[in-house]
Amino acid sequence: MNAPLPPTAINTEQLLAQVSRQWDEELLTCLRRYIEIPAKSPTFDPNWAQHGHIQAVVRDAAQWVEAQKVDGLRLELITLDGRTPVLFFEVPASTGANAQASSGPLKGQTVLMYGHLDKQPEFTGWRSDLGPWTPKYQDGRLYGRGGADDGYAVYAALAAIQALKRQGAAHPRIVGLIETSEESGSPDLLPYVDALKDRMGDVGLVICLDSGAGNYDQLWMTTSLRGMTGGILKVEVLTEGVHSGDASGVVPSSFRIMRQLIERLEDSATGRLLPPDFYCEVPEQRMAQMAQTAGILGEQIYKRFPWAHYDCDGSVQSVLPTTTDPVQALLNRTWLPALSVIGADGFPDLQNAGNVLRPYTAFKLSLRLPPTVDAAQATQRLKALLEDNAPYQARVTFEPRHAATGWNAPETATWFEQALHAASQSHFGAPCGYIGQGGTIPLMNMLSKGFPKAQMLVCGVLGPQSNAHGPNEFLHVPYAKKLTAAVAQLIAQAA
Repeated sequence: MNAPLPPTAINTEQLLAQVSRQWDEELLTCLRRYIEIPAKSPTFDPNWAQHGHIQAVVRDAAQWVEAQKVDGLRLELITLDGRTPVLFFEVPASTGANAQASSGPLKGQTVLMYGHLDKQPEFTGWRSDLGPWTPKYQDGRLYGRGGADDGYAVYAALAAIQALKRQGAAHPRIVGLIETSEESGSPDLLPYVDALKDRMGDVGLVICLDSGAGNYDQLWMTTSLRGMTGGILKVEVLTEGVHSGDASGVVPSSFRIMRQLIERLEDSATGRLLPPDFYCEVPEQRMAQMAQTAGILGEQIYKRFPWAHYDCDGSVQSVLPTTTDPVQALLNRTWLPALSVIGADGFPDLQNAGNVLRPYTAFKLSLRLPPTVDAAQATQRLKALLEDNAPYQARVTFEPRHAATGWNAPETATWFEQALHAASQSHFGAPCGYIGQGGTIPLMNMLSKGFPKAQMLVCGVLGPQSNAHGPNEFLHVPYAKKLTAAVAQLIAQAA
């Protein structure tokens, strides 16, 4: 398992040229069509089954995959009762026309490739010449919702496989699992994993194409993912709104009570979460990797965000980050919990806001959890913390929504580490970088439990300013081409 890798028989320059040509001639066209379809995840489109958008993007992807005529590939569109659909494909192991029988690290094992096709909602703030459902290709960037997160994944996976086939390279057995509920916390995924586990086989390598990159200059391996919990916190004080001049000072403000409840969770001066239940010990290896990554990225770790700028006494100032220490910034966004208020209800819009003391305030909370904190236990703790001993005996309810435990990558085998650096050097001219991500991919925790000995490459195209979930999301096409080629080379090395 830890023996050094022999050199791969593939022509890496030809490999990149092949996948680049397919991106230009086919994949961009497919992704433009994909962006046009508002295939919002079920949390954001409860009537998804009636609207048919999710079914449309799955059908389009399935038709394209079948049209590729990949030798030995079998594709199935599976829909369990009441669940969002998944695509599942299988490609048998091949010794390749230019290689001897496979005797590599994954001999007899399977490579599992993962992505998703559901999307986040539109959000506001798009540039006047852009929109979530109107694809635009400009300066190597394909703008529109979902192209980078994560519509490209199924197309890039097949392009990588095709490139290996064209070179007659050996590869292990490969299966693909493309789901459509990831942006809702993957509530439908576990039943599919259970149903397909026998068909997946003995998974020795997972390639998840749904993560990010620290820059566009090298291959990046995600070393950890935060978990998440959250839900709807509602504070009710009246049955209907009343004149604020008549009631304020007597009726407690639902917003003020909400502030008190939030302060049970978070230090408002620093943003630090207060309950110790939401913390875990950070592994020494991850701290060492953060120091290394901070040396590569420096202040770009925090400068990459679209900070607001404003004029103050003739000088332009910018909102400041919570820290300018690159290591601390990486730690904050990967191994420390953080609370965000991502929605609110009970407020009229500004134009129609009269002098009324509102009857209730509701917030939608998103609590990011460190990778090894159990999400179910954190949810129970969060509910008790918010609902118990409500100020003024106000009616306080917390309705939990989807929760998911995070993930910490397994120990990297020698062959895998060598293959990562070789692939990155071949296509980027730089070694592989290691970075934790603040987001959540529920599948990874499931797969780590199901296949505890598998190596796992969690990677993706969400680099600086790509802005997944927000306005002006884009796919960095030159990086996607190199990533596709690097993934193909990695699969060949495994054989």
